[in-house]
Amino acid sequence: MKTIQRLFLFLFATLGVIHQCPAQKDQPAFKVIAFFTARNDPAHISFVHEANKWFPAMALKYHFRYDSTNNWNNLNDTFLARYHVVLFLDTRPETPEQRKAFEAYMQRGGGWMGFHFAAFALPGSAVPDNWPWYHNQFLGSGNYVSNTWRPTAAVLKTELKKHPALKGIPASFRTAPNEWYRWQHDLRKNPDIDILLSIDSSSFPLGTGPKPQEIWHCGYYPAVWSNKKYRMVYFNMGHNDIDYEHHTNQELSFTFTNPVQNQLVLNTLLWLGGQGNQGGKAQ
Repeated sequence: MKTIQRLFLFLFATLGVIHQCPAQKDQPAFKVIAFFTARNDPAHISFVHEANKWFPAMALKYHFRYDSTNNWNNLNDTFLARYHVVLFLDTRPETPEQRKAFEAYMQRGGGWMGFHFAAFALPGSAVPDNWPWYHNQFLGSGNYVSNTWRPTAAVLKTELKKHPALKGIPASFRTAPNEWYRWQHDLRKNPDIDILLSIDSSSFPLGTGPKPQEIWHCGYYPAVWSNKKYRMVYFNMGHNDIDYEHHTNQELSFTFTNPVQNQLVLNTLLWLGGQGNQGGKAQ
């Protein structure tokens, strides 16, 4: 009997756990819940682990609460009502119930920040184009089309300097290494989309291949954008460089080592949480 009880407690502690920041004395200014999967791609897993260290550190410093969970069934009306901002660190919800709850949350004015693969959809893939509202209306980008390779730093230029997320951000800056995505739709033609940053032409050629199509030599590529109809910001960043070639899966780069990029993420989160005018300095 004791063995069964211990097994139950172990499973309860490890499956679908919600990781919470250490308790704070004061009431948090706002509450954040990050959803993640952290499966399959080591580059995305690396980013999730990194994010789930960096965000709690910022939460302690700026007095908000950061929780994270890999249980996507928590994406329901009752659970989401506890939080002011939702993060998708590496994937999207897949069940109709989860998607309905998320759409309702955003329609009610909830905040959202998504990274990299959270916007991915490709016909015929394991992540098919089966959620039109999310990819075409909410994000506006449509399906994934192609990407650069290897993960490479890019120079980003600010497009909408008045946006609170860009407070204190220079006109251009060099990012941490990343795999950059190209999308189906031209976001410049969508009146609902505010492009906050795009890849500057000084970045070209971007990527090192070896395939020619993995190296970009020209073109317009949004990297961070918002939808005026919702409280949301999407970041194309979120793919750390990994040693796949030698089968070591060693981490070769990290996303949250770039101070300007960190400031951009922090600005965005404080804005989504209703603290945008107070500002803060990332570390």
